[in-house]
Amino acid sequence: MRNIDSKQLSGRGDTISLICLDVDVSSFGKSKKDALAMLEDALALYFEDMPLPKKTERVKRPAIASVKLQYA
Repeated sequence: MRNIDSKQLSGRGDTISLICLDVDVSSFGKSKKDALAMLEDALALYFEDMPLPKKTERVKRPAIASVKLQYA
């Protein structure tokens, strides 16, 4: 599960707007609690159509190596 935590809150009149900065999804409501619930629904709909990552085979015998890096 992806952890989405970046959000921006703003209010104008009797409406609270929230935007999820990680994926550029926004929503609004009459209170902060309502706006958060609506944003959760919007994010669920956004990620609903995202394809699941393909299952990959496990590496049976991984090799661990160290590398020296030089930088300026």
